[in-house]
Amino acid sequence: MPDQSAHPASYRDPAGYVFRSGSLYYRQVNASYAEDYEQLMRSGLYAALTQQGLLIPHTEIAENLTGAPEWYKTLLPRQVPFISYPSQWSPAQLKDAALLTLKVLRIAMDHGMILKDATPLNIQFIDGEAVFIDTLSFERYNTAVPWVAYRQFCECMLFPLYLQHYLSTGTHWIMSAWPGGIPAAVTARLLPLKSRLRLGVWLHVLLQSRIQRIHSSPGEGGRPETTPATAQARKPENAQAAGRPPQSGKPSGPARQPGFSKEKLGRLIGNLERIVGQLKTDDGRLSVWNNYYESTISSPSYLASKELLFREFIAGLTFGSALDLGANDGYFSRILAAGVTGKQGRVLAVDGDWQCINRLYETRTKLTSILPLYIDIANPTPATGFQNREQSSFLEQASSDLVAALALLHHLVFGRNIPLPKIAALLSELTRTYLVIEFIPLEDGKVRELIQDREHIHLPYNAAVFEAEWAHYFTIGKQATIAGTQRILYLMKKKS
Repeated sequence: MPDQSAHPASYRDPAGYVFRSGSLYYRQVNASYAEDYEQLMRSGLYAALTQQGLLIPHTEIAENLTGAPEWYKTLLPRQVPFISYPSQWSPAQLKDAALLTLKVLRIAMDHGMILKDATPLNIQFIDGEAVFIDTLSFERYNTAVPWVAYRQFCECMLFPLYLQHYLSTGTHWIMSAWPGGIPAAVTARLLPLKSRLRLGVWLHVLLQSRIQRIHSSPGEGGRPETTPATAQARKPENAQAAGRPPQSGKPSGPARQPGFSKEKLGRLIGNLERIVGQLKTDDGRLSVWNNYYESTISSPSYLASKELLFREFIAGLTFGSALDLGANDGYFSRILAAGVTGKQGRVLAVDGDWQCINRLYETRTKLTSILPLYIDIANPTPATGFQNREQSSFLEQASSDLVAALALLHHLVFGRNIPLPKIAALLSELTRTYLVIEFIPLEDGKVRELIQDREHIHLPYNAAVFEAEWAHYFTIGKQATIAGTQRILYLMKKKS
């Protein structure tokens, strides 16, 4: 029987929830959100956002699929091919998510509405672009109440981008360590002294940190309830960030002083847009791998020979999804994207170097089926959240019709000390049908560099042992030595 209960990550907002029925995901709108939903639809906001491709479109279903008494509407949204998380994004992806949030907020204000939350989880990357997916994040705008999601926007998007701008260490570690947003006080301690010369840092980080210390509530573990955007009067903390139901724009607590006008909020949004727009997502320095195809590989002829074989191997294969492990800047992901089939066809291009993923994302023009993600396949994103069920692990999600693992195996074996049998088992879990894999022998110069001065490595390691281990899960369809090297490319098919 179809599971029509709420998705494990969709429980915080009393306005409604996402659920699955059959193979499709739906969104239920509860009666408590009826007035805001009608404002969204009748004001022209929904039409304005969907026509610009900023909000995921939906179809109304006149049926209470869950049977819940609080039901008001059922929405069938456009299905998202792959759900990614901020801890898997490059800085450029997070920056686009932040700018999209501000753009959606500005358009919402023009239609008498506002965003009640500002989490990057409201954003997904579809057809190569950031798209807002939470239809129930809008509420009617009350000029007497400041933007309650300001603090969440800062902690979840602005602060990680500030740290990236000054430290250039990627944003994935911040999003992993502080999934609910990094506090202003922590951000202030991590930022270098030179950042204090920037007015934006003073206003949004240092001042916010100071105000939060003054107004922190011991009853909430010291988490503050006041930000620079709400400094005129005591205001409620962003309910979504704290896990409490939002109040649909209604003031609570001490009496408010009207005056946080549309003009003031517009100036705040403009200030945030300018700051985010100027923040660097990459300092331009080379990492170990982000110039791989320019200077790190053995020779241009090696790349040309491998590409020729790769194209030959996948020609004629039918696959609606592909996973490129160790994608680097997406050289072979682009070839896979040209061969992927179906309306929901997608290529996951993953790499453990965030600069490679950043580079691929920023040069993805017309590569709408490629989703670049920061993933260390030896330590992939785990299942997280309440009961470890809100966010699925990467390995749960990433299963694909075809998996490519090029120039990767030796790094896992000798760089991460993972034995061949474990890698074979992992790849058999990730692919539904095909595997294209490159074996690089011990005699190869790159392998010699990896094992130099190391005594404890996993041996034996040769083509015969490799083929024997993979034979437990796959049959070899094609194999060929890459011209000018001892490296072997294999096309394998998973055993049924």
